[in-house]
Amino acid sequence: MAAAGAGAPVHATGASRTLLVVGDSLSAEYGIARGSGWVALLEQRLAQQKLPVRVVNASISGDTTSGGRSRLPALLQQHRPQVVVVALGGNDALRGLPLDMTEANLAAMARAAKTAGAKVLIAGIAVPPNYGRKYSEDFARLFGTVARAEGTALVPFLLAGVADAPNADALFQPDRIHPTAAAHPQMLDNVWPVLRPLLR
Repeated sequence: MAAAGAGAPVHATGASRTLLVVGDSLSAEYGIARGSGWVALLEQRLAQQKLPVRVVNASISGDTTSGGRSRLPALLQQHRPQVVVVALGGNDALRGLPLDMTEANLAAMARAAKTAGAKVLIAGIAVPPNYGRKYSEDFARLFGTVARAEGTALVPFLLAGVADAPNADALFQPDRIHPTAAAHPQMLDNVWPVLRPLLR
């Protein structure tokens, strides 16, 4: 999840609730046209369903859970969200960072958001098996572990139906890490059923 610029904040006007997304390149429209990523598609869906929610996309390509943890307090203070989506961790794995560090950072972010009065959704991610079976399995599991411990909502795998699709190669950019625009509607469909109840 190579370093690039931050995804531009996405705002819906006239909203009574605020949804904050803190993610990495998978949420920051890396390598695809602006407005085609799952967060932008989420804003469109909210508008279509006449749900008064302002979406703030604070995702930065290349960000880790440590980066998200350090950025979150200011974001909570600035935007005062009612719902926070944490979609981080992939870059931790790509850099081989300790799993307990990733887990601790995600837990700290969940606690900070809850303390600020927000509901929390954690979006999990997986790494390819070439990282070693044990590391890959333990990494995939830690998102659920944090969600259970902190009482948050969970999307077990943000790229379900993409990374494991029969045509997966066609749904990824040449780096085989970042999804194409064609994959982002599926990513939104993975998030939506879990997110929708939090917006009530």
